[in-house]
Amino acid sequence: MAGLWGKRKREEQAARDAQDAELARRARGALVAVDERIRTTTDELDFAVAELGEAATKDLRDALTAVRTHLAEAFHLNQLNHDEIPDTPDELRTRNARIAQLCEWADELLDDRTTALAKDIERVRRAPEILAQVRADIASLSERLPHARETLARLALRYSEAALRQVAEGADEAEQLLTFAAHSADVSARRREDGRREEANLALETATEAVRRAAAIIDGVEDFEIEALRAESTLADVIADSRGDLVAARQAPQVPAVTAAVAALEAALAAVPAARVKADPFAELSQLREANTGLDAAIAVARERAARPIPSVAHVRHALDDADRQIAVARSVIAGHRGWIGADARTRLAEAERTRNDAEPLATDEETREEGMALARRSGALASEALQLAQRDIDSSRPQDPGWGGQSRGRRGGMSDGMGGILGGLVIGSLLGDFFDG
Repeated sequence: MAGLWGKRKREEQAARDAQDAELARRARGALVAVDERIRTTTDELDFAVAELGEAATKDLRDALTAVRTHLAEAFHLNQLNHDEIPDTPDELRTRNARIAQLCEWADELLDDRTTALAKDIERVRRAPEILAQVRADIASLSERLPHARETLARLALRYSEAALRQVAEGADEAEQLLTFAAHSADVSARRREDGRREEANLALETATEAVRRAAAIIDGVEDFEIEALRAESTLADVIADSRGDLVAARQAPQVPAVTAAVAALEAALAAVPAARVKADPFAELSQLREANTGLDAAIAVARERAARPIPSVAHVRHALDDADRQIAVARSVIAGHRGWIGADARTRLAEAERTRNDAEPLATDEETREEGMALARRSGALASEALQLAQRDIDSSRPQDPGWGGQSRGRRGGMSDGMGGILGGLVIGSLLGDFFDG
């Protein structure tokens, strides 16, 4: 029996010795690998500084400093493992585990920093390609400006100033942004030729963002005409449905709430402008929707739940179409002024889109159609709120002073109107002076 236990102890000891030997081998290998990694990363840092500048490479430089500091401990522990003082197995095991842990941490940290920097370096290497694309986009968008102006002129003949408030100055804003983008692209090219890479990269990023915003604004002008025409078509259907609702309301209990709701819907219908009168189809849809919702709510309260009328599929579909129009307009405005729009408007738009998606599958089933109608109307109301909040943010962000070049356009005009969002976050004061040098 003693022989069996002795054999088992020898086997366990042999297994521990093998594990300790493997840990020691892994610690030595990791230490050599990390030491080499530090050298190669230092070379990468030198290249990155030359391409990106000191500020953009600060995180990698700080990481290298931290790794060298903590790796000093690992080298010290490794030296203790090989000095003349005998060590116990537990001491060797603890040191090797610590060495492996430090090397793993260092490797992960350098991986994280170099991966993040690799994207910036790749973008810098592609700078000539990106610059060429920016200039091509400027030329392409500039060719679209006359059509955008024609579209706005055509819209002004058909719709009221209130309806066009979001897009009326879109062509001017887009032109200002494209002019700024072209100048920034030229600055980027000059700075790169002079070896001022950090300034060149900043100017290129500014030009790219200006082009993106100009494209969104021009798209918004063109999309507005389509959405307005759809809104007019939807308005006609909603008017017909509202009149049908008024007829149906005669069969509902004639309580004061129902009578008041009927009067409100009739007033909303009477307020719809006649043909050939400049109107705001979006506002008219909102007013009819509110009156329609009020009538539905009044009838619902007046009737017993079992006798409550179920909305038709067509009625729900009109509400969904109305929500789509409201969402499309709000999305276009927010996308065209992304730097000016706060979180409240974006959150309302996201809620409107989510509510709209929730309403879609409920439109056909009689058991869920009423809930689908409520969600569709709720979606439209949220989109309308998002639009109002976006307009508030835009109005508060636009400068009051006259624009560049000595021309004043009030709250809506001037070169600063189109570029305030960009210059506010991207161009530092010292570089701004260089951007507009001769």
